[in-house]
Amino acid sequence: MSWGTDLWDQFDNLSLHTNRGIDVLDKYANFLRDRVAIETEYAGKLRRLVKNYQPKKKEEEDNEFTSRQAFRNLLKEVGDLAGQREVVSETLQLQIIQGVTLLSKTLREDRKKCLNDGTVLQQTLSAQLSSLERAKRNYDKAYRDSEKAVENHKKADMDFNLSRAEVERYKNIMTSKIQQSDDAKNEYANQLQKTNNLQQQHYGTLLPAVFNRLQELDEKRTRGIREFIIGAADVESSVAPIIARCMEGIVKAGESINEQEDSLKVIERYQSGFQPPADIPFEDLSKMDSSIATQSNYSSVTYNHLTIKGTISGPKFKKPRGGILNSIFGSNKEDYSDLPPNQQRKKLQAKIAELQHKVDQETNTRDGLMKMKIVYEANSSLGNPMTVEGQLNESEHELEKLKNDLKKYQGYLDKANQLQVANNSPQSNRNQLQNGHRTSRHSNGSASADDHNDGDDQPDDAGSLSRSDSEDNVAQIQNGHNNNNNGSSASPESGLGTSHTSLPGSGQGSANENAMGEETCYETEVELLQPLGTCRALYPFEATSEGSIPMNEGEELQVIENDQGDGWTRVRRANNSNGWDEGFVPTSYIECTLFA
Repeated sequence: MSWGTDLWDQFDNLSLHTNRGIDVLDKYANFLRDRVAIETEYAGKLRRLVKNYQPKKKEEEDNEFTSRQAFRNLLKEVGDLAGQREVVSETLQLQIIQGVTLLSKTLREDRKKCLNDGTVLQQTLSAQLSSLERAKRNYDKAYRDSEKAVENHKKADMDFNLSRAEVERYKNIMTSKIQQSDDAKNEYANQLQKTNNLQQQHYGTLLPAVFNRLQELDEKRTRGIREFIIGAADVESSVAPIIARCMEGIVKAGESINEQEDSLKVIERYQSGFQPPADIPFEDLSKMDSSIATQSNYSSVTYNHLTIKGTISGPKFKKPRGGILNSIFGSNKEDYSDLPPNQQRKKLQAKIAELQHKVDQETNTRDGLMKMKIVYEANSSLGNPMTVEGQLNESEHELEKLKNDLKKYQGYLDKANQLQVANNSPQSNRNQLQNGHRTSRHSNGSASADDHNDGDDQPDDAGSLSRSDSEDNVAQIQNGHNNNNNGSSASPESGLGTSHTSLPGSGQGSANENAMGEETCYETEVELLQPLGTCRALYPFEATSEGSIPMNEGEELQVIENDQGDGWTRVRRANNSNGWDEGFVPTSYIECTLFA
């Protein structure tokens, strides 16, 4: 299969075909350029999209939430996707488009040379054919002239009227014309032989060589298009694994979102550490002196003024200009003492970590300066040790200052932790109302009142059942009413609850009110409380607060009072003296199994 053999007479069509083929190559190059422009624009828009949705500096504190972290990881993966689109664009531009452009240029130049060579061959053959045609015309004319001269000579020879000289002249003309005819015949024969040789060489060797070169160029173009298309696909395929990993990263970012963890982080961020305000007590004005009632009107109701903004004590805080977000747990004090306990400790811990990091940095700087000074002292040609002395003194001064600040803030944190341990003890949690009332539900359903009316009512919640069980074991005195001296409520460890404030009109409440001011001590025999179930210690616990007892990991204990919502459970165990140890342990440290 050869263009030179099979298409020997299709010079013009081959010229048109090869030109159209190169136009297709140029069209594919333009297609790639447009695609590269789209890829570049797409990557740029993805970059701008990621940049526009990057968390602002004021939102950095929200980065601890898993949803925010997942969104940041999503933005990172989208940025990586944009990078891969840029890789595709650059690779197509450098490898494919440049290759297509270079091939197109080379093909056009080679095609032009081939067409010029073919045109020259065509012109040469055409010129030879023209020479043959002229030689043939000359031979035809000379032959006719010689025939006419012979005819004229014959006529003159037959004409007796002509002189001998006239006849001789016709003879000479005849001889001359015959010679010219022979010369023209020889010229025609030579031109014919030359033309045949040239034509045979033209169609058999020269022009087929040109056509074969054109065929090679066209096949090269076709092969180039195939390779470039495959190469462009390979460029896309080369980034496909990375894009797939980006997709996996996006999926992993989505799977990393944990709503429970985010909820806990919200609690950690905004939990003040204070207890909710107590119930407002009922004041029976008919049983009180009018002057005292006027003075004590809601005076006994105390609220913690450091609770989170927006609760009952919210009006005590002024809203700062920075907005409501800046008003939450903002502090202007060095020790953050104006913040709730949990937030104070959190701020102090962050400040200590920051100072510790600065101390480490400054220590490394000082050590580097000291090493430099030693080197300068050993070899003065490297530098003057005195130039480092000033920097070293300044570094020492800064390090001492940072250490003092660190020690100061550690003292603040220790103080805050001590306050928190005292506030979180079971004794403190269950006796928040030192001058209030506590509910003591008895088996008969009545409620006994304290000997002071400035307490509060405890709601009859789900935890009151276990508490009533413990308090019912106390010997009932005066029809089940127990009076505490000085109005102080009993601790959870004692198992003795104070009375619930009685409403006016209740018989028992009236009896208790009539007995106000009387100080009577009764000795009661307390029976052991029936256990509500058993529990197993998941972790070891050291008793560091009042009313709590230590336990070892895996230890079995009896549950005698459920968690009242304060995070502590009352348990019991036998001791070595044939007695029982009772106290409170953290509910999160045990695994309970209650009896049916």
